[in-house]
Amino acid sequence: MKRNVLRLLLLLLCLATGLMQPAAASAQDRAVPYWASLSSEEVNLRVGPSERYRIAWVYRREGLPVKVLRLQQGWRLIEEVDGTRGWVFNQLLSLRRTAIVTQGAPAPMRDMPAHDAALRWNVEQGVTGNLGACEADWCEFAVGPRRGWVPRDRLWGAGEP
Repeated sequence: MKRNVLRLLLLLLCLATGLMQPAAASAQDRAVPYWASLSSEEVNLRVGPSERYRIAWVYRREGLPVKVLRLQQGWRLIEEVDGTRGWVFNQLLSLRRTAIVTQGAPAPMRDMPAHDAALRWNVEQGVTGNLGACEADWCEFAVGPRRGWVPRDRLWGAGEP
């Protein structure tokens, strides 16, 4: 009994001093940069890594892809497609890969990863969707029930961050 109490006290001391981290906390820490997406319908972008900092922007777009640049005590410095940067609480981010169609004419969504494949739809600038596998210069892209292949260079959120 005494031995179990000592082990428990030692474990608690290690956790309190930071010598050990619980598995859930370490699962949130990844090598930066990495892709993520907004996991809530409303996300505050702050000018610093704490609720004490003012809100610079409020996102109302669940699934928006972001690039995580830095980690700090439960907060993530993110960058979005237009270069805007700010801090978001880590619980409001998901590791689900999404992408957004970049500027220009509508991006062709084809049934195969090739320029001469059948055209399924044209996807407008600013449309977000789930990102699938990428092959060479093409990525699988799903917007609701519509699925197909979009040129990688038309998707922000594809490739290496």
